[in-house]
Amino acid sequence: MFCFFLALLPFASVGQSHKNISLGSSHTAQAGDSTWAVSPSGNFAVGFQQIEENGFLLSIWFNQIPQRTIVWSANGGNLAPKGSKVELTSDGFFLLNDPTGNRIWSAGSSGSGTSHAAMVDTGNFVLASQSTEYLWQSFDHPTDTILPGQVLNQPSTLVSRYLETNYSSGRFKFILKDDGNLALYTTQYPWSSSNFNYWNTNTSGSDFSLVFNQSGVLFLRANNGSIISMISSNTPSTQDFYQRAVLEYDGVFRHYAYPKSSNSNTRSWKMAWSTVYYLPPNICLDITEDYGSGACGFNSYCTFDDGKKSCHCPSGYSFIDPADVMKGCRPDFDSQSCDGSSPETDLFDFYEMENTDWPLTDYEYFEQANEDWCRQDCLSDCFCALAIFRGAGCWKKKLPFSNGRKDPSFQAKALLKIRKDNSTFKCEGPVRKKDKSKLIIVISVLLSSSVLMNLLLLVAGFSVVYWWRSKSSKANQPSQSIVGTCLRSFTFEELRKATNGFEEEDPLLRPSMKKILQMLEGSIDVPAPPDLPSLITTISL
Repeated sequence: MFCFFLALLPFASVGQSHKNISLGSSHTAQAGDSTWAVSPSGNFAVGFQQIEENGFLLSIWFNQIPQRTIVWSANGGNLAPKGSKVELTSDGFFLLNDPTGNRIWSAGSSGSGTSHAAMVDTGNFVLASQSTEYLWQSFDHPTDTILPGQVLNQPSTLVSRYLETNYSSGRFKFILKDDGNLALYTTQYPWSSSNFNYWNTNTSGSDFSLVFNQSGVLFLRANNGSIISMISSNTPSTQDFYQRAVLEYDGVFRHYAYPKSSNSNTRSWKMAWSTVYYLPPNICLDITEDYGSGACGFNSYCTFDDGKKSCHCPSGYSFIDPADVMKGCRPDFDSQSCDGSSPETDLFDFYEMENTDWPLTDYEYFEQANEDWCRQDCLSDCFCALAIFRGAGCWKKKLPFSNGRKDPSFQAKALLKIRKDNSTFKCEGPVRKKDKSKLIIVISVLLSSSVLMNLLLLVAGFSVVYWWRSKSSKANQPSQSIVGTCLRSFTFEELRKATNGFEEEDPLLRPSMKKILQMLEGSIDVPAPPDLPSLITTISL
């Protein structure tokens, strides 16, 4: 009997009153308040909300709370510029046109018998006939939100917005499928195709409905009225609280409540949206995709605390776009060289992360390994960017990593390969070329002196050059020591050949040590050495 009563509640408001919008009415997007119509109670409004400086969203929102929280939108993926117009045409079309008259969005049909439109107290915007039959309604075309009194019939889909203030289609879907299963999916973004099912009711059948009734209870109902699966119950009264259930941009489906006023039933609640229920229980653990980045972006990892998902970059990595963490993280350092003659194993170490894993996408796995062996094997493998050690198993991974998560339940350790001493920055190309050209000229002048004198000057000159370059590098780079300088090493034989045996016939062309220091410090110009082009060509950089 209780279940039957719950099933009837959604229809109690069908005959409620509303203020009509007559045929031929229109409204223009403009800065400031851009409300077109308000429901009789004042709880909901329809009109334009300004999302960007010149971008407006035709939407429905809660009208009596400061946030004016949006519950439905028409043009999330194509914001309307200032001056755009929404219109209920004389032949019953519900249209949104830009200032030049180009169509942005439309609903309704010609000859449908539409006599007016109305913003209803449930948050439903309707096109109605003379007899108040609903010919089109926003409740049948939800975006990411379902409200008390709303019923989604099979098949129906909620699509998350892309970001908190970006109302274009996002990366997650909540679907009541044709087969009767109610499920949460990731998408193959930027395509809208479903990818990975990370929660479902495991139900099957036809004529099912997802019902959010006037008591604030959310459940899956069969065509005979029986409740198949309870989604959200033990909720506060809709008499005292505004309520909504929304598939958030982070992929979590949340049921929210907001006190309508401060009274004995609501005084323990904040005057803000509070989460009543959410699913799945832990999205970080529930999404493990064969293809895709997981609950967070590539190379990042997910944590879940008190119903909130957070995405993080590991040490040595940073977000590609801090405003859109789902784009993932990039390494802040040069990858290990795969040049067999210079493996760079001495330049890398591991950052340990307890209780952390990036499942799947392993390219090698070893059983009966210990942690030291796992470390050394990854260190000596230029392809290995991450090793996961658990029990006696060693999993090696290349970039990019996917499905990252950190949770106390994991008995795994992530060994992330990073450069030592945070030595992550490359020598800048243009600066390096400029410095090299100056250095070549100075060295060539030095090497153009007599045999004995120049041998002494050569040793002193290179010592000063090394000091000067080190000082210059430290001045232009972060405070961390940079492993691997930009200097080019020359063999004795290369220098001997480049200078024709360190010979210079004319003593007048031999610079003094004072002049060498002044040239290196930049206080005097560096003179062109004899036959400079051939010298530069000979010295290979």
